[in-house]
Amino acid sequence: QVQLVESGGGSVQAGGSLRLSCTTHGDTPSAYCMAWFRETLGKEREAVANIKSDDDSTEYSDSVKGRFTISRDHTDNTLTLQMNNLKPEDTAIYYCAQTMYTWWCAGRTKRIEYAFWGQGTQVTVSS
Repeated sequence: QVQLVESGGGSVQAGGSLRLSCTTHGDTPSAYCMAWFRETLGKEREAVANIKSDDDSTEYSDSVKGRFTISRDHTDNTLTLQMNNLKPEDTAIYYCAQTMYTWWCAGRTKRIEYAFWGQGTQVTVSS
């Protein structure tokens, strides 16, 4: 079974930066998607970005496009999310997620599409 562990969350002022990491433990399929989601009180867990395992193609939500960058280290499958120009509305618990075997990542923004989840890491952005 795959286990995911997030780290790197914290508190930062608006305009600042944070980098989140997600380490993967256990066997992974030959093709899959990894993603970052975020969740805050009163809102549904929403997709932030995803990345495909084989070609590193990426997708971003409109709210973070141009500010966040998702990437993956192929040597150890560590997933990162570089967050720049943070805004108060970015405040949330951020979760790392991974799908089961799939050749498609484009458009995979639904929580139910991801089988494995980390415990979450808190990001707080103050104005």
